[in-house]
Amino acid sequence: MLEIERKFLVNRWAELAPLLSEGIEIRQAYIVESEDRSLRIRKKGNRAFLTLKFGKAALRREEFEYEIPASDAEALFSHCHPSLHKTRYELKVGSHLWEIDVFHQSLTGLILAEIELDDEYTPFELPFWAGKEVTDDPEYLNINLIKRL
Repeated sequence: MLEIERKFLVNRWAELAPLLSEGIEIRQAYIVESEDRSLRIRKKGNRAFLTLKFGKAALRREEFEYEIPASDAEALFSHCHPSLHKTRYELKVGSHLWEIDVFHQSLTGLILAEIELDDEYTPFELPFWAGKEVTDDPEYLNINLIKRL
């Protein structure tokens, strides 16, 4: 499946936070990582997933995700260090769903918002709390953020 995603820094958290409902805790780590592909393990609440991503460009990549037993995810985490921890919130703006990630550990203070689109040219409403776009900045890919832990 093709994933087309744009990513933005969140600047006005104090104004955004009251608009959000309950978030979900996410833990993730990478089993395999290279310049153009990765295999990620993610636990999202009580559910767990293996995700394969292919492609160099953050805006447009192929993504394949498979649900696995949570116990398998825990076993796989023991082979991956470190693990990234964040809380994800969802908010509908216009006709699009935004995912807002609030990072923890040594990444505390970093808040990113992502929007998935049908194609690179799909118009969308940019919310008041969305700051600088960082889609093309590899520093803000989760696979690189985890290296800062």
